[in-house]
Amino acid sequence: MKKNKDKGELTLDDVTGWWETDIVDIAPGSIRIRGYAIEELIGRISFPAMIWLVLRGELPSKGEVDLFGAVLVSAVDHGPQAPSIAVARMAATCGVGLNGAIASGVNTLGDVHGGVGQQCMELLQDVDARHVTGTEENNAAAEAIASYRERCGEFIPGFGHRFHPVDPRAVRLTELLRDAARAGVVSGRYLEAGEAVQKELSRGKAKTLPMNVDGIIAVALLELGFPCELGRGVFILSRSVGICAHAFEQSRQGERIKGPVPPAAGFRYRGVAPRSLPPEVKNSPP
Repeated sequence: MKKNKDKGELTLDDVTGWWETDIVDIAPGSIRIRGYAIEELIGRISFPAMIWLVLRGELPSKGEVDLFGAVLVSAVDHGPQAPSIAVARMAATCGVGLNGAIASGVNTLGDVHGGVGQQCMELLQDVDARHVTGTEENNAAAEAIASYRERCGEFIPGFGHRFHPVDPRAVRLTELLRDAARAGVVSGRYLEAGEAVQKELSRGKAKTLPMNVDGIIAVALLELGFPCELGRGVFILSRSVGICAHAFEQSRQGERIKGPVPPAAGFRYRGVAPRSLPPEVKNSPP
């Protein structure tokens, strides 16, 4: 029953309309995700397909979900030296629960660590847009790179790696993308854009600057029709699995308050030399 709005009272419609969603509809004994009854989805679609459905609104084809699943697998873990993993492990030694340790790790996935794929998606979209409007592919890449650097600085996301001369994850995903393009699952246009950027960045260098996992994930997600804003979200979904595993493993090891390096390693102090309080301060009452 509606109440009198003239008196500033809420109606039932005001309350139920406070949150609006196209994702899920719930009633007693019923849960529907994007219109599908949950009991029909359970045991019939994979977890990558469920992620796709929730994010995109429709079920993926087999080819799409196979490629998307490969993307999710590729970014799960990169060792305890990765900041998101290291922070989760340190948090676990501080006595926080598994949820707190996972949240601590996820919270490090910002613009530099975790958000690079989204930035690369935006760059590759720019390359593709310039190429579609008539600019030759190599010139489109050069123009997009110059525009990106003018807005964001010299670093170009998605290419090269501080640890891997060639990122094995990027090699495998590139193979799968080529297979998907041949099968008609994806167009291949964003893979061409990525390779054009790679060629431009490698111009005049002795060795080719290869795409890394962030770059090839950016290519794959664009090929699959994901908006750039979900680039970081998908990476977080993948890396959260590794963060969870490492936090749990660390919690079982029984170590307490474990910092980023062994205590004996110390750190570099660059402040003022040792000094004493002035006499007038030292000898005055608090």
